[in-house]
Amino acid sequence: MTTAEEQRAYRIEDLSHLSGTTVRTIRAYTDRGLLPKPERQGRANVYDDTHLARLRQIADLLERGYTLASIKELLAAWDAGTGLGGVLGLVGEVDRPWSDEAPARIALAELTEAFGGVMDLTAVEEALRLGVLEAVPGHDDEFLAPSPSELAVAAELHRAGVPLAAITGHLREVRGHVEHISERFLEFTTEYVFQRFLQHPPTDEEAAEATDLIRRLRPLAQQTVDAELARAMRLRATEHIRRHLGDAAAFTPPAEQELPGSGAEAGRGSSAEGATRDATAPEATAPEVTAPEVTAGTVPSAAPPSTPPSPLSVLVPLPAPTVAAVQELVGADRVQAFVAAAADREVAARRMDALADRPAAP
Repeated sequence: MTTAEEQRAYRIEDLSHLSGTTVRTIRAYTDRGLLPKPERQGRANVYDDTHLARLRQIADLLERGYTLASIKELLAAWDAGTGLGGVLGLVGEVDRPWSDEAPARIALAELTEAFGGVMDLTAVEEALRLGVLEAVPGHDDEFLAPSPSELAVAAELHRAGVPLAAITGHLREVRGHVEHISERFLEFTTEYVFQRFLQHPPTDEEAAEATDLIRRLRPLAQQTVDAELARAMRLRATEHIRRHLGDAAAFTPPAEQELPGSGAEAGRGSSAEGATRDATAPEATAPEVTAPEVTAGTVPSAAPPSTPPSPLSVLVPLPAPTVAAVQELVGADRVQAFVAAAADREVAARRMDALADRPAAP
């Protein structure tokens, strides 16, 4: 009968089987100093539980993304008396999910119903490649959705009329941009926050401090992206709808127009009766538009050069992003003059184009 001491002695083949590491890799780790040298007994090399535990630690650190050079430094620090508990706690904090969303299982029948009732196995395979779905071992008719909300977005887009191929193509594009953002955020925080922890294998105290920092900074990346995405969508959506709907998108019903000279008064000023109104009448003179009113999105329109100056100022609504851009370019006190000059130049350019298109006189 073998004793407990004898059971903890392994040949290299046994160690390979128990650790899931190839014989060749075990020898390479030994040569590189990652694994202690085995004890020589006769003509055979004998390994023990220390080697087995070390191999499992190396495999764990490799799975977490550490290089062999980094692992060697960590193991050397551990052998010198510095514990790995803090480091492994740090790695565990980084490894845990960066979202509170829980994965959910979904049957193939439910998936088909969510996407219009037509089974599209090509789309399912594409979702598996992208990681939107994951296979469940032993269940061909069931999948795991790591992010149910992402799957729900895809289903809603499909119900709105977007083809599945377009949805997966868009996801690839978005994923590329988001991965770039995450890489930049990591570079930024590494340079300004975590660089001091990377000069040497961290002590347990340093690892605990770094773990706490990661826990505090973890939500910042998503909060920043959410805020910037909301800002960009508001600006771009406004520009988009104005570009496609033109003047109709800029029209504001009279009941909503509150600025002086707008609404019903502006309508009267544009009629024949308003055009012949006495310029000296108090209601005929529109108040001068100042920078704050321009910021609110309105500026007086510029009259064409050939038209005599009118005593009335017509308030024209402008998109807030346009006003902000002009302010940044020329300053708040020059917005009105800049817009008027731009209008003058546009009118003159169109007049010249019209003259160039007319046939020459005989």
